[in-house]
Amino acid sequence: MLESGIAFCYAQMLVDREFVRMVKKVMQGIAVHKDTLALEVIKAVGAGGNYLMEEHTLKYMRQEQSRAKLIDRRTRKGWEETGGQDMITRARSEARQILAGYRPMPLDPKVAARLRQIVQEAEDELK
Repeated sequence: MLESGIAFCYAQMLVDREFVRMVKKVMQGIAVHKDTLALEVIKAVGAGGNYLMEEHTLKYMRQEQSRAKLIDRRTRKGWEETGGQDMITRARSEARQILAGYRPMPLDPKVAARLRQIVQEAEDELK
């Protein structure tokens, strides 16, 4: 939020959402049980082995790793090869896409009528 909530930036809201999502993931903690400890995999691969290609690692990495949309985790070379956009640029682009495709749900007619009544009452009090 900028200027104490008087003004805001859609891109910044998306960046904040990204950070909140990551914090929530961390706050969930990591499940520790027989399957997640993977003692069989550790015995099979051994010290100094490559765990990254193990099916167990792939399964749990997908579940445990935070899925960032705006943070680019590629190498600098890979990032530059795909345009080198920073996080705010990607957030602005996503915000534009969201806004372009946004179609608000119509208000319930009862709610709309009540809002009109509240506004009318307020206007009447000012007269």
